[in-house]
Amino acid sequence: MERKALFKKYLSLLEVEKAEPSLALLKKIVKAHLIKVPFENISKLYYKQQGKNYFPELPQYLDDIDMHNFGGTCYANNYYLYLLLEHLGFDIKLCGADMRQPDVHVISMVDINRREFVVDCGYAAPFLSPLPADLNEDYCINFGNEKYIIRPRDESGRIKVEQYSDDKLQHWYAANTQPREIDDFSKVIADSYSNDAVFMNAIRITKFSESGSFVLKNLLYTETAGSESATKKLSRDELPDFVSEKFDMPANLVREAVAFVKELKDIYD
Repeated sequence: MERKALFKKYLSLLEVEKAEPSLALLKKIVKAHLIKVPFENISKLYYKQQGKNYFPELPQYLDDIDMHNFGGTCYANNYYLYLLLEHLGFDIKLCGADMRQPDVHVISMVDINRREFVVDCGYAAPFLSPLPADLNEDYCINFGNEKYIIRPRDESGRIKVEQYSDDKLQHWYAANTQPREIDDFSKVIADSYSNDAVFMNAIRITKFSESGSFVLKNLLYTETAGSESATKKLSRDELPDFVSEKFDMPANLVREAVAFVKELKDIYD
């Protein structure tokens, strides 16, 4: 399938019509992407079983969204969203972000009418709208028992994003704003498929709706609607069918993907 047709299919999956670049279109695409395409490592585990150490090419990625309701982690979700927005004519650059280690996350920076926005649909966070990057004060997003704070740029121009759970800092990243190429992250991406890598030893699926989320962290499922949350503890045996029911992923592929994950570790440890 040629490139133009691929991006037409991409927009169709998001149920967004092609239009001239604008903040309104960007908001529509970001929201649709976060709702349609989950943050998940089931596909990552599955492709690891197939001997892969890189995320799927765009045609396979789109087929997986269409047929299996897969998505990906930050590299696939944010890189392909970057390519889509670039194709549509947005003034955009791919950027790296540091966590405990440098360059272990990617985001996009979009410039619209001399205003910059962070686009991140690969952090399992409720960033249903582009995040303003030209801040003079903290920008907060409250979601259930979680809070996200986007800090104004530091002296080096980096943008820090912090995730709090029950008012305790749980995770963060600092986005560097210089433009990068996806090949700059080849080693980091390959390392993320190594046997001791975080997402080779855990199960994580996060999907958003207009007003809530559906989150699986190893064997703990949490469903949030507005300010209300409900949790359910699962067994390993019931996991494939449960994921199929809640996330509409094929149970047989889920079963195959998680079969070799022996010890489920906390991704925040």
